[in-house]
Amino acid sequence: SGGMDSATAAVEAQEQGYELYLLHTSYGQNTEAKEFECARALAERLDARDFLHIETDHLARIGASSLTDDSIEVEDADLDSDEIPSSYVPFRNSNLLSMAVSYAEANDCEAIFMGAHSEDYSGYPDCRPKFFDAFQQVINVGTKPETTIDLRAPFVDWSKTDIAKRGVELDVPYKITWSCYSDDAPACGTCDACAFRLKAFQEVSVEDPIDYAERPVYVD
Repeated sequence: SGGMDSATAAVEAQEQGYELYLLHTSYGQNTEAKEFECARALAERLDARDFLHIETDHLARIGASSLTDDSIEVEDADLDSDEIPSSYVPFRNSNLLSMAVSYAEANDCEAIFMGAHSEDYSGYPDCRPKFFDAFQQVINVGTKPETTIDLRAPFVDWSKTDIAKRGVELDVPYKITWSCYSDDAPACGTCDACAFRLKAFQEVSVEDPIDYAERPVYVD
């Protein structure tokens, strides 16, 4: 997505010795232009073997998410809420992973890395560990007999703070990433994505290098 988590997952994969084939999908999300700009910049910075950009509008046409439907307001952050947020795109990760599996199998790739983590799956059902376990079975059954693709979510049991700490250790170029639910710079600083990101950087005592319209303090 060109965001903090996916960028860290890409660098983590590279650290583990993988060559990078980076896939970015524009599906009608409000931030698609900014995400594409950041994903392409990351591909260049990380010297990816390949970078594939896929455009599709079916998730936006289906709607029912504040990320794709202008009639639904993007909510301000509520870090203590247990409700599924309006930013949830129905069954998005299954759609994206299906594309990724096709791309991986066509290029004889050994693994697919995704940056989902524990604070995601508290709100998004398609970020839960059991979702990835189930999708691994879909990959195993739905690809050629000789194909072996491991679905990796290396941060699935981590917090955003854990990811930020690891990313700082790996020197992830966070300056060229984007997490905000708004497409326009500077980042708002108040949506869920900005709040979790700012909180993570604040908890590791590192300043987030992107610009914000507001920088609320999210730690006690």
